[in-house]
Amino acid sequence: MTVAASTTPAGQCPQCWQHAHDKRIHRKLRPREHCPQCADHMINGCPNITPKKSRWW
Repeated sequence: MTVAASTTPAGQCPQCWQHAHDKRIHRKLRPREHCPQCADHMINGCPNITPKKSRWW
């Protein structure tokens, strides 16, 4: 998870970003099987979104 946190753009959830861009994570799933972590984020939302930088200055 730390790899995704360093490359995750501001305003994005590190877990969702990593799961969307790293195909190795879902490789172990059978066809039409849902990822438990992705399903949890779809139902409960993303708890750890990287804050966007302020553009005021």
